[in-house]
Amino acid sequence: MKRKDKLMKIAVFPGSFDPITLGHLDIVNRGINLFDKIIIGVGTNSEKKYMFSIAKRIEFVEKTFLGIESIEIESFEGLTIDFCQKKNAGFILRGVRNPGDFEFEKTIALTNRKLSGIETVFLLTSPNTSYISSSIVREIIANKGNYKHLVPKDLVF
Repeated sequence: MKRKDKLMKIAVFPGSFDPITLGHLDIVNRGINLFDKIIIGVGTNSEKKYMFSIAKRIEFVEKTFLGIESIEIESFEGLTIDFCQKKNAGFILRGVRNPGDFEFEKTIALTNRKLSGIETVFLLTSPNTSYISSSIVREIIANKGNYKHLVPKDLVF
């Protein structure tokens, strides 16, 4: 029996996903057990320089989660809390790799909760993916290194 959207536990997993990594995949796969729906929000920021276009980043994310009904993928601009409210999401899902990530994310989470009432749920990355970041993967790609063991299967950049 499906629950109505206002009763569903919906989370937004925001990020640039430039590119998506095994760390992102790990957080979403574990988040599926916590939420009825996860909306992967592929963010755009006019002040940020991306390696991949928004269309390519969405394509990589769609390929990674193909066929999983409880996942939606959509691009957004602006504040994550505005996107959450538009999508009726009561939660923001974030992955935390280390204490530095937590301190940075904690400040944003507290601000988001104060401004909107939206809660942030933190999941610790798995030990086997905690060292992976999109910036490291971009550096490896730019220097023609082997990135295959850092990104979801079958992604080619």
